Amino acid sequence: MILYPSVDKLLKKDNSRYSLVMLASKRAHELDDGASELLPKYNSVKNVGKALEEIEAGKVILDGE
Repeated sequence: MILYPSVDKLLKKDNSRYSLVMLASKRAHELDDGASELLPKYNSVKNVGKALEEIEAGKVILDGE
């Protein structure tokens, strides 16, 4: 279950849950492979949570936005 950031806040960034899942998955894989973190502090320990926090902060966006 995702507690932070909330799904409602994430859906304000993109209406499609599918797009959010794909973006978070891609970013989490990048973090797994050693990509640098984009935020100074995270609430989540896991890379999927970190990816969602980056999306919510507007640091990671879908191509074409």
